[in-house]
Amino acid sequence: MKFAIPLSILPSEELLPLTIEAEKAGFDAIAVSDHLIHPKNFSVPYPYTEDGKVRWEEGTDWPDPINTLSFLAGATNSIKFYTSVYILPARNPFRAAKEISTLSHLSKGRFSLGVGMGWMPEEFNVGEQDFKQRGKRADEMLDVMQSLWSGEMHNYDGNFYTYEDLEMLPKPYGDIPILIGGFSKIALKRASNHNGWISDMHSLGELEEIISSLEKLRKDKPSFDEYEITAFSCWDAFSLEGFKKMQDIGVTTITTYPWMLYGVMNEAPVNEKIDAMHSFASDFFSEFK
Repeated sequence: MKFAIPLSILPSEELLPLTIEAEKAGFDAIAVSDHLIHPKNFSVPYPYTEDGKVRWEEGTDWPDPINTLSFLAGATNSIKFYTSVYILPARNPFRAAKEISTLSHLSKGRFSLGVGMGWMPEEFNVGEQDFKQRGKRADEMLDVMQSLWSGEMHNYDGNFYTYEDLEMLPKPYGDIPILIGGFSKIALKRASNHNGWISDMHSLGELEEIISSLEKLRKDKPSFDEYEITAFSCWDAFSLEGFKKMQDIGVTTITTYPWMLYGVMNEAPVNEKIDAMHSFASDFFSEFK
């Protein structure tokens, strides 16, 4: 079992000290999330809460994930990074491929790309990308990006993207694992074709059901050496026993704010979060590593 810390909705100035201390404490990875903008008024409800309201407040920092992880990778040596998730179809695939391959190259392969399809039309409008066909376009974008990451001269002729002979360098440092977020049937089918899946926030029972569905979809797929099932700590399994149950149902990485187990909220001073982070490592890692 691996443990990752999400840095979403935290003040930007805390990201570096938390990452440095996470590496010292022995955490496996850092995760960052992504939003291009926060509109004053949302045209559609947030699909991951019952009341349709987003889980963060206006005024929350949303630093660019690839720039942020490039900065954090340069200040660390071994901890890994992933996006949870990166709104790929709201972007240009060539610009995204270049930034991601540079991060992978300079970090010596410490990055996995977690991708989401997005739900907010406003992000696509400002990014000048089509919202309605984002899923199909994202599938082709991933194909385009992996072609670009070969570092070889090549051409491409697709439904959305066509280009003549070109190369993009530097190459990534090895293959970039692709993780897919979401729990709809389409999202799980997409995840079954890549290197892993990223959950939303679920109960343990919901998570077990989703993982079972995913395993059925992967039954006839080529096996991966290490298929990643990355899940946020379940709201009804936030304990040592709960983490072990998550491991038993197939979770390979638990993403959690470790300080919350000690009553330290995200609004607390960074030194309190760091102290609790080390307490978590001391109390839990020996049970899994």
